[in-house]
Amino acid sequence: MRWTALLLGLAVLTGCMKPSDMRESARYYLDDAGLTNNYRINRSATWTLESDASLYIAQGHFLPVGHPYSRPNVVAEEAFAAAAQVFPLVQRAQQPAGLEEALDQARLQRSDFLLYTRFASAEGAEPKQQQDQWSELGVDKAMLQLILMETSTRHVVDFVTIETKGGFLQFFKAKPSTLLRPPLEDYSRQLLGR
Repeated sequence: MRWTALLLGLAVLTGCMKPSDMRESARYYLDDAGLTNNYRINRSATWTLESDASLYIAQGHFLPVGHPYSRPNVVAEEAFAAAAQVFPLVQRAQQPAGLEEALDQARLQRSDFLLYTRFASAEGAEPKQQQDQWSELGVDKAMLQLILMETSTRHVVDFVTIETKGGFLQFFKAKPSTLLRPPLEDYSRQLLGR
């Protein structure tokens, strides 16, 4: 009886909403419940770049706390894939680099801006000796920090923290591109002012 009333209530509500509103509402509630992947972007500034600005993307050497087994340059790779969709002049460091080294590389490539990325933390499966049979199931979490700097002046234009969390319904698709790329794509669009 309770399920019938719930379904009837949902049917009445859906009749009052446009499909786009329904999709946004469903996404909001699924994200809030932790069932789908979700993220939060915190920016220190609302700076935007011209579409012809050249970016150089690098990642720090820092390994994520709690997840030392990730690929060494994965954040820079995903940030490059995201930024290349929006900006035509994007280059990426092939290996992790320190901030000074990344700035030097960006200047050598004559890039206007350096997007320096790093993991602040990541959570996933425990190391093998501490695992039980179910420990690989569940959600992944990561916190990324991005620094956008002008290469000529070394001025920090934007400091960004991205908190991303995998949803329980999508844990079987847990790949870096699934968890990291959507917030990095969103940030790239914000940089362009979209």
